[in-house]
Amino acid sequence: MVQARSKIDVVYLESDGQPMANNTVQFEWIVALKQNLDRLTLPDTEIFVAGDLFWYPVEGRADICVAPDVLVAVGRPKGKRGSYQQWREDNVAPQVVFEIISPSNTAQEMARKLRFFQQHGVQEYYVYDPEENTLEVWERDGDRLVGGNDPDEWVSQLLGIRFVRSPETLTVYHPDGRAFTSYQEECDRADQEQTRADKLAAKLRELGVDPESVG
Repeated sequence: MVQARSKIDVVYLESDGQPMANNTVQFEWIVALKQNLDRLTLPDTEIFVAGDLFWYPVEGRADICVAPDVLVAVGRPKGKRGSYQQWREDNVAPQVVFEIISPSNTAQEMARKLRFFQQHGVQEYYVYDPEENTLEVWERDGDRLVGGNDPDEWVSQLLGIRFVRSPETLTVYHPDGRAFTSYQEECDRADQEQTRADKLAAKLRELGVDPESVG
């Protein structure tokens, strides 16, 4: 008689050795989504956001896993994790998942991911193809994810973010109307603000005013 494998013996990998993205465009989208969702959820310590993190929904089954490009788990505390082991997270499944399509993604792979997310409780699933500029939106209806439509505009019921698709690209907006920004755009904005501050300080010094005394 073959003895059942103990749960203690199960190894939950934290990496498969594959790159997070297959090209720069996909990488930039993943990073922008992750960073902007971090900023959006910063005030709430009970919303966990991660990028390219292995999600294991079933204890003892390391073979059942997927690493979404970006996932959001509402009701789970922020913090570091090597993987998202659902049974250690009060059995809370990530409710929102984003996938950014790259040329290496196959139709079979994306169909498998859809089945996984459908089976394991995802409420909202977004698939964006930057090359084709197409957006698939899937929402839970009972035990199924339905949709797959390609809307020009959409609002996430869970996160409040808005997707607007122009003929050229997709823009995502915070609930307050600010557009999601890339890391480079954030750096450029910080540089511009620093330049303005330096010019103002120089002008104050010309007028005989110590900039440190102004405030």
